[in-house]
Formats: sequence, structure tokens, C-alpha cells
Amino acid sequence: MNIKALFACFLAGGLLQSPLVNAQVKAPFSTQNKKVKVIVSDNEPGMRFKNTETLKFEDSPQPGETEVSVFVDPAKSFQTMLGVGGALTDAAAETFYKLPKDKQKELLTAYYDKDKGIGYTVARTNIQSCDFSSESYGYIKEGDASLKSFNISHDRAYRIPFIKAAMAAAGGKLTLFASPWSPPAFMKDNNSLLHGGKLLPKYYQSWANFYGKFIRAYENEGIPVWGLSVQNEPMASQSWESCKYTAEEQRDFVKNFLGPTLAKQGLSSKKLIVWDHNRDLLYQQASTILEDPAAAKYIWGVGFHWYETWTGAGQQFESLRRTHEAFPNKNLIFTEGCIEKFDFAKINDWALGERYGLSMINDFNAGTVAWTDWNILLDEKGGPNHVGNFCFAPVHADLRNGSLIYTSSFYYLGHFSKYIHPGAKRVAAVASRDKLLTTAYLNPDGKLAVVVMNNTDEKIDYSLWIKGKAAKTTSQPHSIATLIVE
Repeated sequence: MNIKALFACFLAGGLLQSPLVNAQVKAPFSTQNKKVKVIVSDNEPGMRFKNTETLKFEDSPQPGETEVSVFVDPAKSFQTMLGVGGALTDAAAETFYKLPKDKQKELLTAYYDKDKGIGYTVARTNIQSCDFSSESYGYIKEGDASLKSFNISHDRAYRIPFIKAAMAAAGGKLTLFASPWSPPAFMKDNNSLLHGGKLLPKYYQSWANFYGKFIRAYENEGIPVWGLSVQNEPMASQSWESCKYTAEEQRDFVKNFLGPTLAKQGLSSKKLIVWDHNRDLLYQQASTILEDPAAAKYIWGVGFHWYETWTGAGQQFESLRRTHEAFPNKNLIFTEGCIEKFDFAKINDWALGERYGLSMINDFNAGTVAWTDWNILLDEKGGPNHVGNFCFAPVHADLRNGSLIYTSSFYYLGHFSKYIHPGAKRVAAVASRDKLLTTAYLNPDGKLAVVVMNNTDEKIDYSLWIKGKAAKTTSQPHSIATLIVE
């Protein structure tokens, strides 16, 4: 038998098969036999997650230049969605337990129920106190560098039961990460929790040990900790809890202390996030830290906030794009954002939500894998906050009458968290006019979710166009819609 014949026998007998022969090949996305469910929220009364219409696809081989289209290509995929959520702070917890029981249940359902609510899956919390605590506090006695007095009893009053209630409402699991606002005062060169200051080098190891203590303590309470950021807002000297690091200082702290310490403590699986501050310095910080392989090996991703607008500038989405292009193997995660300078008279402004929509669409399109809002709940004063730094939240409790007020931000967040699920893949999506903003994800169940936002005063007729098929609809003024192709 010659070689060709022998080879043929092996193939026929299944002795020499390609590994692809028996693999199930996933069929490409098709619009055939699919319809489009359109879910809209806008500034008209009653228009909140409103199922307005069901569309059919029609042939549209070549859209015209005068037509407005949202082009989606499910064959071109990018990052995987980790999830959307908000921060479970002391302020949120304390406010929650001042509500009547029925309103507590309502809030948890609204945020965490996958069917009745918006299905939050991500959470952030503070390590020791932050501005959104009623007072400054710590977990150790002053001067205890050995951490023998470490105790989280403060958090057992409100925050720990609150986090556990949120976890239960979410089905038993949240992707929770924690951030410190300041080391203990004695570990800093200004001997204060507040007003910036720097971590003294002689306490680097003690502070690195502190993170592990926190993780173990929370996990002993039944709260798994998925990840950590090294420091909240490390370039800001705030009137509240804060601590400053240059990019080099944070790099070296991770490389020489925090990373090795977590590894020695069996906590190397915890996701370590650097920066955790505004987009404006994101590239400089990320490049300085991640270009050092000895530091980068410990780092899961780069966190960012949206407060670069304090300078009078806009949101710096280009910083995200350049960082993602330069370091595609590290993750981008939005770790905090809120509307500042609380004013109860503006609590029903639709513009609050539009700020969220603008950021979320641009952040996701730049490669962001998770988006974490700030406090999920505050009171009717925008607090509690021990330094008067009052802010908006998506939901406010009016403790004067025990009611809940849902701002437009809640609905804009929900147009992502409710319909784009963890594990979804972002796919190519672009609008032919800049008056519409869009992003799209293919969910694990095969349903395509396309978000379309219109923050103009105009009605805009457009088509959702996918590979020669189009479904026509209209975007209402100041609206956000999620189109589900199923």
C-alpha cells in the first residue's frame, strides 16, 4: 500500500482526524426570522423601559447617503462585558436602613433583580472611611503597624448587612471590588486621613498587609472580594480621605510590596486595578506602570473616573482609546462617576441621565469591560457625607416621607445593565450621523442588544442595518433605546 492509500485509510477509520472535524462550528449571526423589540426611555411621563414597537427586517442592500442608519456587524467582536453596577458605600447603607422595609425591598429589586429590575452585577465598596461616610474611621488602633488590632466591627452595623442583602437580591453573587481612600493617619507624612499626604516608605509593607487583612475579614463575613484598586484618586489632595501617589510610586508599591504580598497570602487571584482616577492622566499613568513587566504581571486592569470635567474640559475619551490600543491585554474599568453639587430642585432633570449615556457608550466603545456608578442610594440632601461633598445618585431616599425618587440616571444605566449581560461581546456598531450615539453587544443567549441614544431636540428617523437587512424606526428627542434582535 502506498503512502497516499495508507493516509486515506487512516482518515476513513477516524485514526487521523483534524480536531475541527467533530467541533461544532457556530453559525454566523443572521437576521433571518428575527424581529427587533424596541425599548425606550425618554423625558415624557411614563416613558421608562417602554416596549414601544416590534420591527421587521427588510431588504436594504445599499443605504443612501440621505438616510440615517445605525450599522451593526455582529461578525466583528471586541471586549467581553464583565458587568454594570454601583458602589455600596457607608452613605448608601446608612440611608437604606432609614427606609421603611417595603422601600428597602423595592430598592434591592429595582437594582438587582434581573427581570423586575435592572440587573446590576458589579459593586464597589470602600476600605475604611471615605467622603461618603458619616465620619472618619479606621480598622486599627493608631500606631499599630503590626495590624494586631485589625477589626471591621464598624462595618457590621450597616455596610456588611447591606452588601449581603444586595448580593442576595442579585441571586447570591456580585463582582465586588474594594478601594482605599487613605491609609491610617500615622502611616502618612501629613499624619492625617484627610488632605492628601503620602504613604511613608517605612509603612509600605504594613499597608500592603492591610489589603489582605481586609479581604480575609470580608470573606469571613460571607462577602467574596473579586478585586482591589490600589488607591482611590491618587493624584488628588481632597478635604476628605485621600492619599497621593505618582505613577512611579504606585508602580513601585505594586511591584515591590502589594503584588508580592497578595501572592504570598494566597490572594493572587484577586484582580488588581491601578490608577482609579480621571481619564485625563490615564495614558501617562497606565504607560508608566504597565511598561514595567515586574509591576504589570500583578495588574489586571486600569480604573478610571469621569471628573476630569472639573477643569472645564470635556470627557477625555481619547485617553481611553489610546490606552486600550497601547495595552490591549489589560482591562479598562470605569470605577466611579456621579453628578456633583447636589441640588434637590434638579432631581428630575433629564440631563442627569444623558451624562451617563454619553459616557457609557463612549467608554464601552473605547474598550471598557465594566462600568461602576458611585453611590447607589443617597438621601434627599445628597448625603450623608462628612465633609459636605453632596452629590446625585440614580436613586434618592426622601427620608422626610420614606419615599424613593428614581432619577433619569437610573434608567440610562438600566438600558445597559438590564439588556447587556455579563459575558456579552461588544460588536461593531456605528451611526451614520453624529446626532445618534450607539454601541452593541451580542449576549451569551444569542440575542443582539443595540443601544441608541439621541440627546438632541429632534426626532430622527433611522434604520438598524445589518448586512443588507434594515429595520426602520424613529429615535425620539432626548431618548435612549435598547433594540433587542431576537
